[in-house]
Amino acid sequence: MLVARPAQEGFRVIDAFSRITRLGEGLAASGVLSVTAMDRTIAALRACADKMVRNRVTRARLVATEACRRAANCGDFAHRVWAETGLDLEIICAKDEARLALGGCSSLMRPQYPWALVFDIGGGSTELIWVKNAADGPQVQGVVSLPLGVVTLAEQTGEALHSPAGYAVTVAQIATRLAVFEAEHAITRRLLMGEVQMLGTSGTVTTLAALHLNLERYDRSMIDGLDLRLADIAAVTTMLLGMSASERVAHPCIGTERADLVIAGCAILEAMCRLWPLSSLRVADRGVREGILLSMMREDAIWTRSE
Repeated sequence: MLVARPAQEGFRVIDAFSRITRLGEGLAASGVLSVTAMDRTIAALRACADKMVRNRVTRARLVATEACRRAANCGDFAHRVWAETGLDLEIICAKDEARLALGGCSSLMRPQYPWALVFDIGGGSTELIWVKNAADGPQVQGVVSLPLGVVTLAEQTGEALHSPAGYAVTVAQIATRLAVFEAEHAITRRLLMGEVQMLGTSGTVTTLAALHLNLERYDRSMIDGLDLRLADIAAVTTMLLGMSASERVAHPCIGTERADLVIAGCAILEAMCRLWPLSSLRVADRGVREGILLSMMREDAIWTRSE
């Protein structure tokens, strides 16, 4: 959740809240959201609703993504959310999710590059956006949503992902799936001409950035806009693969919530870096939430001018 007021340059954040609830846990096998996962998520949404009341929110947009798109009982979940929290969920399509993520982080794109590959590694899916960096703003040229996120991949691979052989096989399989997007847009050709930048928004890339900086606790001001070289990503990934589960839990920038998911995120990211070996990746600690705020502010400005 992000609560903000419009400001001269964008917006000023008033309150923020986030919690990993693993809404899609077990979804790949069952096709439905489990009662336990819904309970966890509704508890977090109840906290959001309370904060919205305290902050006197006058306009809101509340979106649900991949887990709800795929679940056969998404309607039942949305009804429970409304009945128990008063929040009205909007289930958005993958393309809308990708566009909101791009809108939230596009200010970090470097104008000297005519093309950008933007990605968002989520819990249930990974969105890739191929963007033309035009003078009048970024123009989306292609979007793909792979049904592979940190939760779904961790569930599918299990402990195999934590062995060198299993990790290597997983990375190769993901790269094969990404190759379809490459074939469609010829990204590598632009990359070899030095025309492409890569921008990543997700818990995976922000966590890797924090580990690279050896932060004792996560600090957004040091992460948002940071450039990570591929060698930096490889070094942190190697370190993570060598850690035990308890060591990952104990690390202040990983913790219990991400300890069993961070390796899955590394595998997805490594597959992208292997297919598109750009010199560096820019890290965005912003995404869909910021994209929603900015889109609502633009809508409000249009309404105001038309009155």
